[in-house]
Amino acid sequence: MKKKPVWSWMLYDFANSAFATTIMAAVLPIFYYDVAAKGVQESLAASYWGYSQSIAVLIVAILAPILGAISDYSAAKKKFLMFFAYMGMIASVLLAFVGEGDYIFASLLLIVGTIGFSGANVFYDAFLPEVANEKDIDQVSAAGFTLGYVGGGILLAINLLMIMKYEWFGLASTLTGTKLAFISVGIWWFIFSIPLMKNVVEEKKVQRKREHSYIAIGFQRLGRTWKELRQFKQLLIFLLAFWLYNDGISTIIKMATIYGRDIGIDSTSLITALLITQFVGIPCTFFFGWLAGKITPKRALMISLFFYLIIVALGYFMTSALHFYILAVCVGFVQGGAQALSRSIFGRMVPGDRHAEFFGFYGISSKFAAIFGPFAFAIVGQLTGSSRFGILSLVFFFIVGMILLYVLDVEKGVEQAQAYTRSEEEPVIRS
Repeated sequence: MKKKPVWSWMLYDFANSAFATTIMAAVLPIFYYDVAAKGVQESLAASYWGYSQSIAVLIVAILAPILGAISDYSAAKKKFLMFFAYMGMIASVLLAFVGEGDYIFASLLLIVGTIGFSGANVFYDAFLPEVANEKDIDQVSAAGFTLGYVGGGILLAINLLMIMKYEWFGLASTLTGTKLAFISVGIWWFIFSIPLMKNVVEEKKVQRKREHSYIAIGFQRLGRTWKELRQFKQLLIFLLAFWLYNDGISTIIKMATIYGRDIGIDSTSLITALLITQFVGIPCTFFFGWLAGKITPKRALMISLFFYLIIVALGYFMTSALHFYILAVCVGFVQGGAQALSRSIFGRMVPGDRHAEFFGFYGISSKFAAIFGPFAFAIVGQLTGSSRFGILSLVFFFIVGMILLYVLDVEKGVEQAQAYTRSEEEPVIRS
């Protein structure tokens, strides 16, 4: 395993996690609630945020498998990765121009930024089996998430200081500090993406003659991959499980802050709690990588999902900033481990020459799933007038996901992928 490409790959998680923390989880939800949606009924502000998240991931879900198939055919994963990353960087910077009542403009930028962030991750994830060997894939995946916690946490801490102690930075107000925080995300994301651009080299593939447009090729390969999934029963079971439980995880990440704001917790406590989540997640993600080696990745993942059930139940009864701090610690304990183990389990069951295409399906599983959680949260909150019932609805996603994960046979899935790869690599004798 070459250390330079591995570290460069992992450092991208350090870079783009600034968007996940500052934009998606901590600062923008509060800014959206207090500034962009000013004048909108309070319960509707949280619902509009949920609908915006659902629209964004719906678009990404439609694009993800197509882009994965196209990138496999054209050997252009890095180009697609950076195109979407630049989209996210620019949208982050433009959020600084959102004013009071501009919730539609804020929603549009959130949608564009999320498309950039998530679209880039389709190709980023697809590089994992190329930079890490099978023996180290769990540890590399976990280390990537850990660096993401570090990067996202460091910038969030700086942004928190800019917002709370704006005078230390020579700024005029908290609002100015908030807008500067959005700009910092785009800059941070760009700077720490440079090593990946320079040091991660895509595997060379035999150039094939192209008779159709990339879009047509993408749809053709997408259809073929759907059909071929029937050969990978265990992979399909995992995708369905992942679809459900990851919906719950992503909804907690995206809706926790605005949920806390809606039940009356002050913005400083909310951002501080999410900062706690980041730094609790650093050692705990490594812990789950170690635990996977002791009790198998599947069992370690099941433990993390059981903790999420407890988190959802406690979240329903949350009433104070102290409760939010406790939940932040609990989320930090399991969030990175659940995501890292999911990515590495899937990577093991993917055929060796179809990384981007199958990770496109991994993307569509997570992105299509992520439509329903925020949407359920939003519509239940709008119908009942309380976001508490919205958070409680996530129990369904975790329980059904865990049931499917329980019946999954990972080793059998690995055997199916290896058998397929060997059959594809059989030499063709030409006269």
